[in-house]
Amino acid sequence: MEATGTDEVEKIKSKFMSAWHNMKYSWVLKTKTYFSRNSPVFLLGKCYHFKSEGEYRALHSFQSSSAGVSTEISGNVEEFRRDFISRIWLTYREEFPQIKGSALTTDCGWGCTLRTGQMLLAQGLMLHFLGRAWVWPEALDMDSCDSESWTSSTVRKLTASLEASLTAERDPRGLARPPRGPAGRDWDVTEMRNEVYHRKIISWFGDSPLAAFGLHQLIEYGKKSGKMAGDWYGPAVVAHILRKAVEEARDPELQGVTVYVAQDCTVYSSDVIDRQSSFVDSGKAGTKAVIILVPVRLGGERTNTDYLEFVKGILSLEYCVGIIGGKPKQSYYFAGFQDDSLIYMDPHYCQSFVDVSIKDFPLESFHCPSPKKMSFKKMDPSCTIGFYCRTVQDFEKASEEITKMLKSSSKEKYPLFTFVKGHSRDYDFASSPLHEENDLFSEDEKRRLKRFSTEEFVLL
Repeated sequence: MEATGTDEVEKIKSKFMSAWHNMKYSWVLKTKTYFSRNSPVFLLGKCYHFKSEGEYRALHSFQSSSAGVSTEISGNVEEFRRDFISRIWLTYREEFPQIKGSALTTDCGWGCTLRTGQMLLAQGLMLHFLGRAWVWPEALDMDSCDSESWTSSTVRKLTASLEASLTAERDPRGLARPPRGPAGRDWDVTEMRNEVYHRKIISWFGDSPLAAFGLHQLIEYGKKSGKMAGDWYGPAVVAHILRKAVEEARDPELQGVTVYVAQDCTVYSSDVIDRQSSFVDSGKAGTKAVIILVPVRLGGERTNTDYLEFVKGILSLEYCVGIIGGKPKQSYYFAGFQDDSLIYMDPHYCQSFVDVSIKDFPLESFHCPSPKKMSFKKMDPSCTIGFYCRTVQDFEKASEEITKMLKSSSKEKYPLFTFVKGHSRDYDFASSPLHEENDLFSEDEKRRLKRFSTEEFVLL
């Protein structure tokens, strides 16, 4: 009887916390976001304009001359929505398997920077496996959160989908190829392949101990830097955790991707190329794609508005995978901009655990139905910028282009960060992480992570 009573108390406590989290964090999707029809909208290297097609060419010429980069102008409101919704959205979750070494079954209130890091890495993997042109065929079937309907009709749809998945037979491979596409039509070979990778990428970020980039694994790597479940994580610390997670990933599909984290705002070109040229799959030579993460500060206590044009230029690049940042006490994943406002995805929305190992698990909760905007002036100076380069040639091209952008945007003698030829060891710094032991962070990394932890802002 005593055990039964304890179980009932735990159930009541769980229901209370669930209701509290939903009340506290559900406001995220209930506010409207307004976009101007008179200004272009940029989203991870793509430009959209909500005016007539006749104005695109003039806009393209203006953008090319002002930012120094060529950006493809495409789309309208509907195409922008389809593109935005297709990005992978990772938020607070509750009622997931207990995190090792703690009693936590939710990351509400503390896991937002880890979630934004997951979103940035997910975008890099989407570029790698699906390409920038890919969009989710069912994106526009999502209800817009600009109406209150998201928390009613869509939640009912998600619940029904989840209940159906729970009764389905588990796929032994963890992935299922859906036999039919949108509107009930047959999938072609490319669509089937894309949907398999779409689901596979999401499954890597599932909230279970087995997911390569799930919260449980990231927490384990964070412990090496002195972080525990429930602690606050800054964008620089998350960058190093993501690198370690990709290094330790055992899925054969992930052997062709590596992560490089800049040291003291410096990208050492030879270290990056060494990572790209390292052995793939136990001795087979090959070239790896690289995701470059650059932790920076955009000012002192407040963000310096002189960096606005540089941030906009970065988000205009086709190989940009976004920015882990936010405003004081809140972490966001920045993916675009319009005028002087940044477009972001917000992880501060509490959703229920989804078992991504189940056949045909519901996808809706991993895609954000509406973007949010924030003035650049409100951005906290601590952030991590991400790029994806498929080949060594892509990296060399990107480094040249970004260097030009850094020089043109820097009003001071020293740019925000730099690309330097050679290895880090050539400059008497720590040796390249490529040669470090895989089981632990190096002592130098631990010192840098500890320093980042004391410098960065507190996140909720």
